[in-house]
Amino acid sequence: MTFLVFIFLLSFLQAESARISSSNPIFGPRQVTGLLGGSVTVKCYYPRTSVNRHDRKYWCKESRSRCVTVISSSGYTAQDFSGRATITDFPEQGIFTIEISKLVEKDTSFYKCGIGLNDRGLSFKVKLDVSKGPNVPEEAELYYIELGHSVTINCVFGTEYGSERKYMCRMGKTGCSNVIDTYGNVNENYKGRVLLSLQEPAGSFSLYMTQLRKEDSGVYLCGAGIYGEKGESKELDIHVYQETSVPQGSHVINGVIGGSVSVECHYDPRGNYTLKYWCKWRKNGCNQLITNLATMIDSYEGRIVLHDNPENGTFTVIMNQLTAGDAGYYWCITDGETERKSTKELKIIDGQPGLTGAKEIDAVIGTRVTIPCSYPCKYYSYQKYWCKWHNTGCQSLISSEQNQTGLVVNCDKEKRTLYLTFDQVIQTDQGWYWCGVSHSGHYGETMAVYLTVNGDAIPLDAKSEDVSMSNTGSENGIVPRNKDGVIDDNSSPSSQEHDSSKVILSVLLPIAVVCLLLATVFVVVKFRLLKRTDLVSVGSYRTNISMSEFENSRDYGAKDNMGINDAQETQLGGVDEFITTPGNAEGAEEPRKVKRDSKEEADIAYSTFLLQANKVAQGEA
Repeated sequence: MTFLVFIFLLSFLQAESARISSSNPIFGPRQVTGLLGGSVTVKCYYPRTSVNRHDRKYWCKESRSRCVTVISSSGYTAQDFSGRATITDFPEQGIFTIEISKLVEKDTSFYKCGIGLNDRGLSFKVKLDVSKGPNVPEEAELYYIELGHSVTINCVFGTEYGSERKYMCRMGKTGCSNVIDTYGNVNENYKGRVLLSLQEPAGSFSLYMTQLRKEDSGVYLCGAGIYGEKGESKELDIHVYQETSVPQGSHVINGVIGGSVSVECHYDPRGNYTLKYWCKWRKNGCNQLITNLATMIDSYEGRIVLHDNPENGTFTVIMNQLTAGDAGYYWCITDGETERKSTKELKIIDGQPGLTGAKEIDAVIGTRVTIPCSYPCKYYSYQKYWCKWHNTGCQSLISSEQNQTGLVVNCDKEKRTLYLTFDQVIQTDQGWYWCGVSHSGHYGETMAVYLTVNGDAIPLDAKSEDVSMSNTGSENGIVPRNKDGVIDDNSSPSSQEHDSSKVILSVLLPIAVVCLLLATVFVVVKFRLLKRTDLVSVGSYRTNISMSEFENSRDYGAKDNMGINDAQETQLGGVDEFITTPGNAEGAEEPRKVKRDSKEEADIAYSTFLLQANKVAQGEA
């Protein structure tokens, strides 16, 4: 019976506290119990604004019409509590405490702890019970959490509960509804925002709640066993207040298969955070993916990066090459003097990535390689960049006007394409490259490309041949792959093919030289033959007469000096000219005939022909 009454009281208090907590930033215990003659300490929380830190704090006892001040930070103490009540303010922590000693039965009542001049300001109602003992019920643990922040709760039970079910439930009017347990059950309202982790010694566990909402304020139980039947439990009182200086950002992020997402995680830049990381939520833990200390899971190589910006209190996580399996809940966590957690839900929806281009590129050492990245019109005014991925981040590459190393980044706005060009790719260029956009200091969409560099360095005399082959077989020197992802030999010759080309060239070159010499000889001979043709003038008529036009000059010849024998003829234009006289013509030795060349014979024959034709013409006249 007593147990049922206890459950009813908890349910009533929880419902009432939910109504109060939704609008009241002041928070404290709902009920405290002290032994007769003993003491109690009440801890009240308030937002750490500059006004609250310097305002009056008080503790008052409710009566029928008003709340009578017992003690205040202004120095006032009621006579009935003189010497046995104190109030202490801790403005940097946003806490003030009230301690009452030498408890008497009439101290049992409802009280208020508050800030301001009267109880109509910011206050919280507390019930004080004075018990004769001998036992005092365990009070609820208080958790005063800023909106959007996180809380860690440690629940320690005996080793006898090591094998029992561990759970967390929330008190309500009808009982305690499960939030999470070790059987993998998670309440839909808390999915992705709560974790249960087993600890040592056996029977102990920790609860993590993140991205707390105002409606999360209330009374909870953590326990081992089954609530209401067996085991042990502990009461937790959580209050979420709205005052916050840290922006929350969107809690739901949409992505498409093959695309990317960019998530900003916020934290207080005034805090001293040594560790920042991004993990994927599971029902029994959070799988750490990447940290600011350059550690990450191997399976995420080339597709995740973390950018930290302590100046504005954010770190940005970018994930690309998304798959359906990436959908789920993720946590941003900062750990240092204070811990902060926030949760993000990634949903994979239908659609196409905004940035498009080849995802894998193969190149040969020494060739020129250009990697394109096309973007839609909506990114026209955005900043665009190429960067080389490392596990420590993605280092931005130089722009075209800063080119010093043969690496060029330029943008063709008409084609809406951003190019990354390597004048001569080298082995160390192999790796992941990201094309991305940003706007007003915030990272946007990205696309990842893996560049593979193959082969040995190409000789200088073969580079021009390689470039031309790459330009005809693929665009910008990029070696294409066939449908199976294998390099196409027809469009990307191997080094052996280059060697065979040089052998063929060494054979054909001497042959070409010999052919050129033979052609030169033929032209010279032909020219000399043409030189043997003479230009002859007859009146106004000019013609070329070749030796071939006369088979025998003597057969067609005619003598102009009929009385003179052959030996007395004077040669015309010959080099062997001589004259014989009639007196010694008979007695003289017959001169040796001089051999005439074809040119002379042609001249004589033609002259004879002209003379004979002239005599015939005169006879007819």
